[in-house]
Amino acid sequence: MTPDVPDSPYRPEELVRQDGVGEPDEFMRLWTPHRMAYIEGENKPTSSEAGSGCPFCRLPGLPDTDGLIVHRGDAAYAVLNLYPYNPGHLMVVPYRHVADYTELTDAEVTDIAELTRQAMQAVRTVSGAQGFNIGMNQGEIAGAGIAAHLHQHVVPRWAGDMNFMPVIAGTKVLPQLLADTRALLAKSWP
Repeated sequence: MTPDVPDSPYRPEELVRQDGVGEPDEFMRLWTPHRMAYIEGENKPTSSEAGSGCPFCRLPGLPDTDGLIVHRGDAAYAVLNLYPYNPGHLMVVPYRHVADYTELTDAEVTDIAELTRQAMQAVRTVSGAQGFNIGMNQGEIAGAGIAAHLHQHVVPRWAGDMNFMPVIAGTKVLPQLLADTRALLAKSWP
């Protein structure tokens, strides 16, 4: 049995009622089960120690394609975010396991700044980003998902990118696979 949903852009035959879930409504569901790994903290470090338990320490040991590394600098690297806010959302991460910005060396600060500038150029080349949110969440209380290893977010923005999906549904629609985004950005890196 399929419910008839008035004013729905979807054909009634696309809406299938599941037994035991109550009365159907007019909402379509966009299932994102891959996000459960993030929600449940899968692969999130359980300690603040450096090493294989920290994804940011582990990634540089992988091939760039496997680790989604876009570019490697002298003291830091650029990597795609596994849980992006927008397409092309990447992070600039020092190789050294350090939690606080004030603990960075001058060389690390310089490399993070240069890679951030280059990331902006590459993202603009690939996607025509009109702006960026750039920042670090310092400490778990400030929202850092991995507080023990500093990382700077570079989030591209476009006019109208805050559409109804994130506002109403708490969902981001990403039109491209991360591996494809990584390849485009790596090719366009200045």
